[in-house]
Amino acid sequence: MSWYQPIREKLENGNVVILDGGIGTEILRRNVSWADHQVINLPDVIRSIHEDYIKAGADIITTNTFQLSRRSLLNHFKDLDHARHVGARDLETRADALLRAAVKLADEARDRVRPDRSVAIAGSITTLEWCFRPDLAPASEQAREEYQAIVQTMAESGVDLILLETLNSIPEAKVALEVVRGFGLPAWLAFVCDATGKLFSGETLAQAVAELEPLEPDVILLNCAPPDDITIGMRGLAAHRSKPTGAFAHIGRFDPPEWLFTDEYPPAKYLECARRWVAMGARVIGGCCGTTPDHIQALKNGLF
Repeated sequence: MSWYQPIREKLENGNVVILDGGIGTEILRRNVSWADHQVINLPDVIRSIHEDYIKAGADIITTNTFQLSRRSLLNHFKDLDHARHVGARDLETRADALLRAAVKLADEARDRVRPDRSVAIAGSITTLEWCFRPDLAPASEQAREEYQAIVQTMAESGVDLILLETLNSIPEAKVALEVVRGFGLPAWLAFVCDATGKLFSGETLAQAVAELEPLEPDVILLNCAPPDDITIGMRGLAAHRSKPTGAFAHIGRFDPPEWLFTDEYPPAKYLECARRWVAMGARVIGGCCGTTPDHIQALKNGLF
């Protein structure tokens, strides 16, 4: 039996699946910089975060790979020649090594805490450019080539599903989903929505569902927006999607380049929001930036 099979069965039976919470912000909350994702420099910190989410009750843990790509590393330079001239020698291959290390840490955490095949590992992939800026997205064929490389590395490393998260437009989401489908992996899509429930591209969730359902995404979710925005978006998503949906909001505020932690949504209040999403039909619930293992434990204890 695959690691994903218990998740599939829960979804087919209409049960709630618990996703983990923030990874990058949890690193910051533990007074560690998120630089280089720390999967090589501080593996014990990353592994312990995964372990804490499993202990809190997460059915799925996500790899610490958000915005981890060759493009994100090379974007600091004028062009590739400039990167080769002044950059570190391993920049062109570093992303692949970090992706593999991140999957390995999640797998090690699962083996330590829950070796009974009851927790799946989701390979986290976001937009190729900044997730709040759909206008920066590369052309479709270029995007396809880059997603192909990322998903191939994750597939070879042994993830159980791919979580395409904080997506901001239908065209890029479609390209990424087509790539994942080509590898035969379960594919979950999570869109970021604005305060009106639309994608940042101006497209509607009704349009997103209509365009993407023929490619059979396993779950369509909303993420990386405040709980109230997620609630508005869920109304639109639930109205047009009959198959599994989900939500994982962020709490706190973005204070570039880091995260500003606030006390607006303690675990009990976040649970109230999650109950509303479940009442709307959501079957996957977790947390995005700013949420902690305590929030996930509140979901596990309060939604069952």
